[in-house]
Amino acid sequence: MGGTRRGRRCGLAATRRTPVSGSLAGNSAAAMATGEQPAAAPPLWPMEARLAALLPDLLVFRKPRGPEPELATAQGVLLGVHVMGFTALMDRCSLSCKSERDMDKLARIFSCYISDIVEHVLCFGGDILNITGNVLLALWTVKQNQLSDIITLVAKCSLEIQEKFGIYHTREGQDLQLKIGLSAGRISQVIVGDEQRQYLLVIGRDVDDVQLAQRLAQANEIVLSWNCWKLCEQYMFEVEIMKEDEAVKLRDMRIIDPFDFDEHFDKCLDYLPHYRTSADTLRTALELDPDFALEQTLRKHIMKNLLKKIDEGQPIEYISEFRTVTMVLVSLEFHKTAWMLHLCHLIQEAALYISTVIEKGGGQLSRIFMFEKGCMFLCIFGLPGDKKPDECAHALESSFSIFSFCWENLAETKLVSISITNGPVFCGMIGAVARHEYTVIGPKVSLVARMITAYPGLVSCDEVTYLRSMLPAYNFKKLPQKMMKNISNPGKMYEYLGHRRCIMFGKRHLARERNKNHPLLDREKELEAFQMAQQECLHQKKGQAVLYEGGKGCGKSQLLAEINFLAYKEQHRVLPLKLKETDFKQCFYAIQTLMAIFFEIDTCPAYYRQECLHKQLHGMVEEPLHCLFNDLFFVKFPLSFEVSHMDDLTRQKKVKACFFQVLQEAVRETPLIFLIDEAQYMDTASWEFLETLLSTVPIIMVMTLTPTFTLCGCAQHFLQSSQAVLVPILKLAATSLLRMACWELGVVSIPQELQIYLLHRCFGNPLYCEVLCQDLLSKDILLFHDLQKVEENSKWENLSANAMKSTMYGIFPAGSEEDHELYICTVKDDVNLDTVLLPPLLKEIAVNQLDQLSPAEQLLVKCAAVIGHSFHIDLLQHLLPGWNKNKLLQVLRALVDIHVLCWINKSQELPADSIIVPSSIKIIEQIKEEKKKKSDADSPLSLQGELSLPQTEVLEFGVPLIREAAWELWPKAQQIALHLECAYFLRDLACRCGSCHGGDFVPFHRFAICSTESCNGTSRFCSYKDTGSVLRQVITDKLQLPSPQDSFQFQRKSFRSQEAFTSEHCRTEEEFLDQVNRKLSQASPEKDMLTTKPCHCEDILKLVLSPLTHHCLVIGETTCAFYYLLEAAAASLDLSDNYMAFLYLKKASSLLGQPSAFSFLKKHKVKICQFEEATFCCLRSEVCFNMGQITLAKKLARQALRLLKRNFPWTWFGVLFQTFLEKYWRSCSLSQPPNNPSENKKKLAVLQQQVHCLSLLWQLYNLETTASSHRFACLATLMQKNSAEEFANEAQVVSTYVALSQFSQNTGDRDKWLHCEQMAIQKSSLCWFSREGLLATAQLMQALAYTKLCLGHLDFSIKLGFQAHEICRHLKKPALENLVLSVLFRSAFLKKKFDLCVHVLERQWVLISHGHDVLGLACFYSACLDLLLYGEGLLCRPFGECLHFIQHCEHSCILNSQSNVMLGVHSSLAMWFAQDSQWNLFEHHFSKARQLVKRTNASLFGSHGFVRFLECHVLMLQKMPDSVFMHTLPETCSQTLKYCKEFFSRCVTCPVYHQWVSELKASVMRYGKRESMSSTNIIRPFDTCLARIWIEGEYLEENHSLGGHLGIQRFDRMADVKENKNEEEIQECTC
Repeated sequence: MGGTRRGRRCGLAATRRTPVSGSLAGNSAAAMATGEQPAAAPPLWPMEARLAALLPDLLVFRKPRGPEPELATAQGVLLGVHVMGFTALMDRCSLSCKSERDMDKLARIFSCYISDIVEHVLCFGGDILNITGNVLLALWTVKQNQLSDIITLVAKCSLEIQEKFGIYHTREGQDLQLKIGLSAGRISQVIVGDEQRQYLLVIGRDVDDVQLAQRLAQANEIVLSWNCWKLCEQYMFEVEIMKEDEAVKLRDMRIIDPFDFDEHFDKCLDYLPHYRTSADTLRTALELDPDFALEQTLRKHIMKNLLKKIDEGQPIEYISEFRTVTMVLVSLEFHKTAWMLHLCHLIQEAALYISTVIEKGGGQLSRIFMFEKGCMFLCIFGLPGDKKPDECAHALESSFSIFSFCWENLAETKLVSISITNGPVFCGMIGAVARHEYTVIGPKVSLVARMITAYPGLVSCDEVTYLRSMLPAYNFKKLPQKMMKNISNPGKMYEYLGHRRCIMFGKRHLARERNKNHPLLDREKELEAFQMAQQECLHQKKGQAVLYEGGKGCGKSQLLAEINFLAYKEQHRVLPLKLKETDFKQCFYAIQTLMAIFFEIDTCPAYYRQECLHKQLHGMVEEPLHCLFNDLFFVKFPLSFEVSHMDDLTRQKKVKACFFQVLQEAVRETPLIFLIDEAQYMDTASWEFLETLLSTVPIIMVMTLTPTFTLCGCAQHFLQSSQAVLVPILKLAATSLLRMACWELGVVSIPQELQIYLLHRCFGNPLYCEVLCQDLLSKDILLFHDLQKVEENSKWENLSANAMKSTMYGIFPAGSEEDHELYICTVKDDVNLDTVLLPPLLKEIAVNQLDQLSPAEQLLVKCAAVIGHSFHIDLLQHLLPGWNKNKLLQVLRALVDIHVLCWINKSQELPADSIIVPSSIKIIEQIKEEKKKKSDADSPLSLQGELSLPQTEVLEFGVPLIREAAWELWPKAQQIALHLECAYFLRDLACRCGSCHGGDFVPFHRFAICSTESCNGTSRFCSYKDTGSVLRQVITDKLQLPSPQDSFQFQRKSFRSQEAFTSEHCRTEEEFLDQVNRKLSQASPEKDMLTTKPCHCEDILKLVLSPLTHHCLVIGETTCAFYYLLEAAAASLDLSDNYMAFLYLKKASSLLGQPSAFSFLKKHKVKICQFEEATFCCLRSEVCFNMGQITLAKKLARQALRLLKRNFPWTWFGVLFQTFLEKYWRSCSLSQPPNNPSENKKKLAVLQQQVHCLSLLWQLYNLETTASSHRFACLATLMQKNSAEEFANEAQVVSTYVALSQFSQNTGDRDKWLHCEQMAIQKSSLCWFSREGLLATAQLMQALAYTKLCLGHLDFSIKLGFQAHEICRHLKKPALENLVLSVLFRSAFLKKKFDLCVHVLERQWVLISHGHDVLGLACFYSACLDLLLYGEGLLCRPFGECLHFIQHCEHSCILNSQSNVMLGVHSSLAMWFAQDSQWNLFEHHFSKARQLVKRTNASLFGSHGFVRFLECHVLMLQKMPDSVFMHTLPETCSQTLKYCKEFFSRCVTCPVYHQWVSELKASVMRYGKRESMSSTNIIRPFDTCLARIWIEGEYLEENHSLGGHLGIQRFDRMADVKENKNEEEIQECTC
């Protein structure tokens, strides 16, 4: 036994020191360090054990007693441990910290520190009575003859505590130190309270002695009380006598032979019956058998909100929160003559009253603790589950009631002092696992204790409480500032005087004034209700009431301000009034104030009030009745005989009759309007008066109501009146909310990430938008850029503003003039908007809503908040301990019913099974079989009687701010632990969807990254050894996900169907299309590529990759965050969302840090391998290319190639040399693939990035028309072809040949163009066996459609376009689909199938209208202009809209780099203005087109723009008056002919326009020979010779080789087409 106990005392304390707040994070971190999934949390303790861990053994093992407070005495030794420096530490942090989250860090420091002390005390057999503030009190209960031995034990425990924990150094520079006091003797214990709630108190002289000993001790000292010194074995201690204070300072213990402390320890343990000797747990109380009676007894000592969470089964780690509360500390000092038993009865009486009053106000009496002169009661408002609006006001009113009661009813009370503070605190568990307490920690907790001593005998409050109470200022009195210990800046203090009615009435005002620069948004329906009531009142002479109902912040006050403005504008008389909650208690207050405003005595001086009122009443009310208004308006008219004989009821009726008479007379002259804001606070008498007034006087009443407030009976009867209309105020539309945000920020456009930030937090609430914008400005996290200022584009860091300038904007500050400076804003690079804390006002609103939910609902919302705005129920269940699917769905449906959450409805086809469930992805190396069986067993289909799953398993938050507030409630350590759990769950899902056969979005990404050994990154969760980045270790070692690249040589497998297919090599386009049709129609649905599940990569990006980057950033795994940011950026580019890709890459840039000006000094903050750096450059290059930053895109692409060991030359000589190498040497030196599969995949990853970079380079150089750019582009295409062939992937080879054919067509190389296209067709045999191959097939079909269009085979081009469109739609490739639609439109346009053109444009608009694709919009509006010019009256978009877009976006970097598109746009605009003879506008656009024509190439868009440019020349020749422009005509004709010649030489590969240009040339030559061309009858191009030039079927080579119909779905809106002459042709192409 002795050895066991000694081992327990010496070793257990060192191994079991884990604070309750960090246990879950510790377990997860340990698992992360080993690369394994964290073990399942141990089952929750039984209810008795969970309750016992919160209470001392003194309560757990006590015998039940009667209901009356009864004193029980026992002998024992008390140990008091005071933590010094903690108050000063909190004060220091409260002054210097930038965020309130630092208080959470202080709570973690204190919890870890105190948990060590608690466990050490438990190891020595002590019973922790309480942990109050920074003081711990422990008791050893023994018999009197055992006191001396126990004192020796406790003294040894104290010395060890001082030795091990006496000083704790913090990073903040404030050390924590201990001072300890000991006392011994008779201890009295008493339990006060009722049957619902009870409190344990220990009282007596020795309790006072231990507190005195603590005060006498200095830092790192131990002081024994005099009685304790007399009872101990004095010869065993080295002490210093403190004679003046009658205490003893303990220095050390003398070890006198043969005394052995271990034997003494074993001897003392025999005195402690509840000491636990096993090493499993520290307390016997935690292993008691179930006992219902004991459980009921213990429950009385725990707060109700904590009991609810325990009953719900929430783990200890999930209970703690960080929130704002209001604390009330009541201090009662009693006379020293009071007997002990009488004192207990006084405390009992005070506790019952305080508990009742506090709970009625929405708070809880947390604890009662004794001090030398009396006792204190700590009450808290706003604990989890208890948050209520106006808690500060309730706390003040409750405090004053308690103050009055104690003074009046507690006879032995010497002094009553109450202090109230409000502020953020940590609410949660403090201590060890075996013994902990629920407490609050924060600077305001220390302040409330200091205020008791600074302002005795008063009800005092801090400035925050004073301001947030919203009570009248005359209820307070400012107090003088006083010095408080360890609090440097306590702030202003106020005395609360109680609720007093001031001798005054309200003032006329509204909550808000109308802002003339910010017009009211989306309130047309609400204003229409007022205008209708106004008309009915004026015409029918009946009173009308309009009541606007809406939640807080929805814009009720703004609406009243607008109505006030409109009424004054129409010269109506308006009486505005805003009520407060306290006004409800004053009878007739609203009418009293309204009539004071009516009589205009509310603003006049008091001495003039009676004279002013007399003038107003003269002629309307008899003189003897004036004295009726004395009490109402605080005047002193002489009391008349008539009034003196009236009783109170008669007087009240007479006053009301006078008011009716006065108002009746007033409305005859001027319409009268009452505006009452916050009408729910109106008193009952005022409602009754208004109801009568409404039925008798033609007056207009406009009021606002808050729906959560319960109205009185008179108010409800008023609402039911036929003359009253209740109008709900709807939330603002998203566009209006963003427009309001722009006004608040003073900009014309805001970035997309800021739009998401505001929309997710506001949900259409204008107040939330206003407060959030002001908060963003105050936190200085936005950058503002002048829209007209040209910024440097050569650096990636400057692209944020340029990205914004490249997007559409249409929000201008109201009242701005033409020369007004316009600004846009961007978010700073190092700011993560997801973690920006809510402003205090909005957080309070959201926490109020959260606390209305049940504990289970609150826990679910808090866990969902960690995941993100949208979340999957599988991940949610993973975070909820012990929840089965049935319980989860039950709570979810309850939250959906009250609209806190909502299911995400998808317009597209939903998957049959979960998108996120790991089993839906075919993993190459299967996850453990046990895990799969477990997931199958847990599926809802296998659980009979379980709730059925909804159609989709993804939800999102439906209430503003609640997610952000719930996330902020988590303590930081628990936040990290939960984000870590989310990262574990999502890591296996961070790949392409199942229909794409998995794989990385950056090809072979996981195989190419460096090993963890070479990264040398230390995870913050690895405590014992350097294991590298934890999630990175998971990625490289365990994350073996499916990938089409893993089977990159799958075409060599001997499948029968594959062999049969590959034997049929395609030779012509017709054969290729026949083969495609056969594959689409031959197979069963199981084998058909287009009938398999659609692509869900967009959902993977939204629900996996994007949250995963956030989780990694929160837990501090920056290396892993960088990995997933690259994946998310690649996925966004794959989904054609360039702006989101830019945002992900911008976050990645901030992780790497600012680049150095010198390359040899470049050092990233995050350790990444060379491949990832190259991928980072490559992705940025593509983003820059899409943003029109051509120079930077080239630079980044070259940099990426250099990192990939594939240098690209800078000079023409280098181009020649590299071309020679690529043609003759590289083809002979292709290395054989290595035998190591891992190395092979790394090489393939590098090759894939090389191909991508080279593809970008030739596209970049192809935008320029210089000879050197042409050489660079040719070299890039050659290098791309070589790399693709080395890649040995048929789909990649096909895509490369398609790109080469496109390049050759653009450069006018007809032979190479058709040759590359033929090669692509021949290589396309194997492309149907993967999704990547299907994409290559779609690209090839688009290229063929493009080719046939250029060659003039329009029918064939249309059919190919429909085929390609169907595949693109299935693959969800919007960029490729948009390109296909552009070709399809041009083919249909040249065939004059204008109805088909309209439907193509409608589909195109769906693709591009919601994004940031400026280039797509330019192509779209260019096509719309073509329809306007030639479409025979058909209209897709009006000309004004097209012109508006061009005017706002023509300076965009994207459009400036696209000369081909802009040539057609400006030429079409010039043609339009030429028809209307607006020659100044014609010249503007024609001059721009003339500058662009030199920069175009032979592409379809370039040729089309060139033709439009030539048409402008012809129109200018036809319509310009000869008298004005005669001297320039010869030069114009010759110049036009030169342009025609240039067209034929340049656009060799676009013969579809050749005959058209030939006709134009002929018309110019005829005009040059002075042939007659009448200009008076020319209105549109169709009315001129251009009508003869229009494409006719006889000169275009029609291709009839494809018979039959194509099984292609029609466009979505094709069914709505009206019948016309072209309908048969459309159906032929789309049936």
